[in-house]
Amino acid sequence: MRASTLLFIVMLIAAVCHVSHAGPTFEGVNRNQLRKTILPKPDENKWLSIPWEVSIWKARQRAAKEGKPILLWEMDGHPMGCT
Repeated sequence: MRASTLLFIVMLIAAVCHVSHAGPTFEGVNRNQLRKTILPKPDENKWLSIPWEVSIWKARQRAAKEGKPILLWEMDGHPMGCT
């Protein structure tokens, strides 16, 4: 393939792929109300108060010491679910 043909194809792809996007606008939106709506409520963050273990071995030792079961939350794949 000649260099001029390759350059033309690259420029054509760049022109087709270029998308003009101004982004979201927040005209007429009460930002404080929007922030209050989006942020989690205090009772929705109770899971943060649990002393989670990240090491299964430390969790096993602690569970044996305290006589409690282990909750193993394990996931496969991408954390955002994009597998």
